[in-house]
Amino acid sequence: MAPLVGLLLGFLDFVWIKYLPWPFADLGNSMAVWAVAAFLLTWRVRWSMPVSIVGAIVCLVVAVPSYYLAAALIQNDDWSNLYNNTAILWMGFGVVAGIVFGAAGVIARAPGRLQTVAVGMPAAVLFAEAMIDVSRIGDPSYDTGDQLGVISVDVVLGVLITLWVGRSWRQRALGLLCALPLTAIGFALLSVTGFR
Repeated sequence: MAPLVGLLLGFLDFVWIKYLPWPFADLGNSMAVWAVAAFLLTWRVRWSMPVSIVGAIVCLVVAVPSYYLAAALIQNDDWSNLYNNTAILWMGFGVVAGIVFGAAGVIARAPGRLQTVAVGMPAAVLFAEAMIDVSRIGDPSYDTGDQLGVISVDVVLGVLITLWVGRSWRQRALGLLCALPLTAIGFALLSVTGFR
């Protein structure tokens, strides 16, 4: 199942970017959305922790060449993009995100002390990406109106996913509260890795 989800994620992600209007098209260019996809896969499917982590990794790693396959088929991009250094780098990020968000998806559905924190993980990664866009406001390379649209979409999506995966209003509210320090950590990590 995970390879099929990854194939669909990558291919449809490119189609999303290509044909949807801004700012929604930017979701297709969002690494946070891919992390959330790994989370939702393991949250929804009742696999054990080890199988969930492997499944999330497989999903994200397969999604990378699938994305470039769609680009080659739809707009005649170079076929070497499926396996070049950039693709391998993104697959490496997929492994890391698969471990973190695959595990979080399992924890979010299992009773325990970390459940509420895990419920806030999708919002945290979306909010962290929104913070990157906030840091771009005023940069002449980026249009402020476009950035505000993308920020709004990320924040609303983060809230909606938390409302969906939380089991009670209390857990949803606490999940969003937990997302705030996780957002700061995510923003720092994304900045260190050069995404800022």
